[in-house]
Amino acid sequence: MQLTALQLPARFKAAPEQLAFAEALLESGPRTDLILLPEAALTGYVSPEGDFDLTAFAEPLDGPTRTALAHLARRFDALIVGPLVERTPDGLFNALIAVAPDGTTALHYRKRHPWFPEKWATPGPASSDVFTWRGKKLTAAICFDVHFLAEDAAPELTAADLLLFASAWVDDEGDARPGLLQPLAQQHGLAVLNANWGPGSPLIHGQGGSLFIDPRGQLQSRLTAHTGRLDVTLP
Repeated sequence: MQLTALQLPARFKAAPEQLAFAEALLESGPRTDLILLPEAALTGYVSPEGDFDLTAFAEPLDGPTRTALAHLARRFDALIVGPLVERTPDGLFNALIAVAPDGTTALHYRKRHPWFPEKWATPGPASSDVFTWRGKKLTAAICFDVHFLAEDAAPELTAADLLLFASAWVDDEGDARPGLLQPLAQQHGLAVLNANWGPGSPLIHGQGGSLFIDPRGQLQSRLTAHTGRLDVTLP
């Protein structure tokens, strides 16, 4: 299976521009079976002024974001896994949805562990389901969830072939992602595809570095601190 992680630049309140950027990246490279976008990549995760409140971008599951992702899925004949700021009667969720080329929703996951500044977000009720796409079993997590996956989602990780990890990662120094993700991959025998936000506005240490880890826990491929696409093969 061919996998693609899109490393989109940090932009706030610029969904049309981000969607156009993603489409241009997909036009520029080889065909793929699966496309992963970073956490909150369409709305932006935080404004240049430091505003983390994404309430104004909230919409229902069947709103314009899902429609836009379905268009990309059809056009590129791939499963597209992208972010949604979701509004429901039960709260607002930092969500991830997977839309297939036929328009069906293969995954609908709500971040179980919002990061401390995400005061707008309601914690999701459960870890991600395992679902099948083109013969592979997949599950998902969003950014801060990684610190709790060993406890929350051990059966799902063991059952899956691939963990889809969408993030808007920050680190004061170094990068903790490999040290967190490689042991999970090795212990559960699954690969990890990470799409992280790229440098933009705001410019924050830790942006970039989208990566792929194989089921042995080996870091096989990684983008540098720029926007672009990471293309890998899941055996």
